[in-house]
Amino acid sequence: MKKLHFIFLLGVAMLLSNVLLSQEVTIKKDDFSNKDDFKIAKDYLSKAEEFYLLGRGGYKQALDFYLKVYQYVPNNAMLNYKIGNCYLHSIQKVKCLTYFKKAYSLNPSIQPDIVWLLATGYHLNADFDKAIETYNKYKNMLSPSDLQTKRREIEKRIEECNDGKELIKNPIRVYIDNLGPNVNTIYPEYSPLISADESMLLFTSRRPDTYGGGSDPEDNLFFEDIYISYNDGNGWSQAKNVEKPLNTKNNDATVGLSPDGQQLFTFNGKINNGDIYVSKLKGSEWTAPDDGPLKKYINTEFHETSASFSFDGKTMYFVSDRAGGFGGHDIWVSRWDGEKERWGEPRNLGSVINTEYDEEGVFMHPDGRTLYFSSRGHNTMGGFDVFKSTLQDDGSWSTPENLGYPVNTPDDDLFFVMSASGKHGYYSSSNDNGYGDYDLYRITFRGPEKSPILHNEDNLLANVAPVGESVVAEKVEIKTMRLTILKGTIKDALTNNPVEAQIEIVDNTKNEVVSVSSSNSSTGKYLVSLPSGVNYGIAVKAEGYLFHSENFDIPAATGYQEIIKDILLNKLAVGQKVILRNIFFDFGKSILRPESYAELDRLVKLLTDFPKLRIEISGHTDNKSSLQFNQKLSEARAKAVVDYLISKGIATDRLEYKGFAYLQPIATNDTEEGRQQNRRVEFKVLQSQ
Repeated sequence: MKKLHFIFLLGVAMLLSNVLLSQEVTIKKDDFSNKDDFKIAKDYLSKAEEFYLLGRGGYKQALDFYLKVYQYVPNNAMLNYKIGNCYLHSIQKVKCLTYFKKAYSLNPSIQPDIVWLLATGYHLNADFDKAIETYNKYKNMLSPSDLQTKRREIEKRIEECNDGKELIKNPIRVYIDNLGPNVNTIYPEYSPLISADESMLLFTSRRPDTYGGGSDPEDNLFFEDIYISYNDGNGWSQAKNVEKPLNTKNNDATVGLSPDGQQLFTFNGKINNGDIYVSKLKGSEWTAPDDGPLKKYINTEFHETSASFSFDGKTMYFVSDRAGGFGGHDIWVSRWDGEKERWGEPRNLGSVINTEYDEEGVFMHPDGRTLYFSSRGHNTMGGFDVFKSTLQDDGSWSTPENLGYPVNTPDDDLFFVMSASGKHGYYSSSNDNGYGDYDLYRITFRGPEKSPILHNEDNLLANVAPVGESVVAEKVEIKTMRLTILKGTIKDALTNNPVEAQIEIVDNTKNEVVSVSSSNSSTGKYLVSLPSGVNYGIAVKAEGYLFHSENFDIPAATGYQEIIKDILLNKLAVGQKVILRNIFFDFGKSILRPESYAELDRLVKLLTDFPKLRIEISGHTDNKSSLQFNQKLSEARAKAVVDYLISKGIATDRLEYKGFAYLQPIATNDTEEGRQQNRRVEFKVLQSQ
């Protein structure tokens, strides 16, 4: 079962039995003044009925022929009924109402489910009062046994209508824009995935250039393939088929993407009723999708569909209809087992998130706290709606919040992803102004209306080089995520060639590794997500190079920001210097703070890995206080670092230390930002071999 089929089936499952048992449409020669017209209409009708019997795979073609027949006999009740059903199974579901109304007016007993379908049509068109009235009418028509079977679904639909009335009263302020012809076509586009900085888009489409060129016999549509597009700030590039190894001659669909765009979850619907695979971007090439790390606990004989990585790559949220859930498809969570190099035994996310109905399209935001997902439960206004929930400090989840109208509609709203900034969402939707089928759209969240704000301060909170700038704020305040995106390139300082480097992020306060990722070997590009409220130490390491150190101390209240930091790595050679940006002392003192230990231990490892390496530790200050005071302080701080290294087993004769006070500044001492950079500890290579 493929993803798109899964979307369609869920919304109309209750209706299929009656649809397939519908009577044939009959037309009479007496209804035509022209015998040739009768022959033409009869031929169209024969083809329509043939396609209709194929079920969901034939409704689109059946509709084309039924509409041709309709031009000749618009007042045929069964014809109107079947056209309504075809529209109900199409991307233009709202059009079903016109034909169901006409079928009912011509023959109120045309089919046993006509009143139910009529209510559904009103519901899809957001005519909630009329839908409630008609749902109740349908309920009152049922026998006691049928009512017992269908009562809960009818009551659920009425609840959805009441929820819809409330949501439409208070629409959220958004712009919803089609991504344009470089991305969208007359064929279906859906399941978008974006990198955290919105520079890369991966999605699924069913186009004629599908790899292998085949069509799925189940629905006569082209096989699903994965496509990619890039945005350099000037709009989306022409989307291209990613070809092998991500795409095969069968169906291949996008499922989830790591925030840095380096790992991709894909969906294979041909194995075990639907499994998830993972691929990694190595340079400019994707590795073949592999389910090795997902075997045993993630991929089962049940139906696994969507999945999402946490910002640190250590947690995976995914959807499955396995046993032990609350009903239908639920959201589950698994942690990465580093020792066994696979995903561990999952647990259900719990009853706050999961309902007795289906949950689908899970997406964990790079902030590590905000979960987006679609559900047929909670306070949906019809079908699937998109919800968000926040992970609390005590590990519990907040009550899911409906994203609101017009993002959510009475139809199914699925596979929503949010940019790192929280300003833009992406999803697939149908629209009369689109390109012909499901298209990809970008939602811009405008926030609540408010009075103009003339100026504010936008501080990039890097201890290395804080930046203050005056900016003009928009009239509308946009609530953003508590997240910093750090990105740039890593290159060789001498050749300027890209370097595939390991990027280790440490919580300095806890002395714990938060995440480990790599820069791209072909471009040197990297991207890391840093949720607010942590003092981060960042070490960039590559074989044959000295490590590079950065520090970002990000207060908890910090909103979204992007920091671009290009890094040049130096080879291990005599005379090279490295600033140790994660060495901390109290003001005016030389006692190492515990937050320094992770950085110092990196230096210990470097000295251990290269036993002939000799270094000089140097202390530096700003120009506050006297030269004599700063000379003494800088020397004492350098000695404190050396003492730590010796305590970890590094031989004394491999270490020297000096204090330079404020005599070797690397920035101006006229500003606090400059003075902060000048207060530092460095090491210099004295001997490398």
